Amino acid sequence: MAFPQLIMYEEESQQISTVLERLVRESNAKTIFLVDKNGQLISSAGDVARIDTTSLASLTAGNIAATGGLAKLLGEKEFSILFHEGEKDNLHISLIGQRVILVVIFDEHSSLGLVRLRVKKASGELHAIFEGLIKKAEAASGEGAESPFAEITDDDIENLFGE
Repeated sequence: MAFPQLIMYEEESQQISTVLERLVRESNAKTIFLVDKNGQLISSAGDVARIDTTSLASLTAGNIAATGGLAKLLGEKEFSILFHEGEKDNLHISLIGQRVILVVIFDEHSSLGLVRLRVKKASGELHAIFEGLIKKAEAASGEGAESPFAEITDDDIENLFGE
C-alpha cells in the first residue's frame, strides 16, 4: 500500500508530543519513541540521553520488516505487537496504522500489562493524528498544491554546493 508523503505540521507535532509524554507518565516507562517504517525518528519522550536514537530508529524499522517477513512465511498478514524482554530493560513495539512504530522502553518499575493497556489507548490517539495528516496531504495534493521543494531547481542546488 502506497502512502502519500506526509509533512509534519506544528499542531500535529505538538499533539504527538503530548500523547507520548502522557504515555511515559501513565505507563511508568523510561523512554518512548515514535518511528516511521523507513527508520526515521518522528518524536520521543522520556529519558533519551543515553540512547543512540538514530540507531534505535533504524534497527526498530528493520525489526518490523523482518518480523513482517516471518509473518508472511507463517501465513499471517503481520505481527503488529512485539515484546523483547531483557535483564534490565524491556521493549514493547507496536505498529500503528501500517505507517508508524511505537517503541516503549520500560523496566521493573512498570509491567507488560500496564504498558499494553496504556499503549492501546495512545495508539488510538496517534492513529487519529496520522489519519488527520493523511487527509491534509490528500487535500493539498487534490488542490494542485506542489511539494514545498518544487521551486528548488538544479541550478539552486549547484549554487549551494558548488565551489
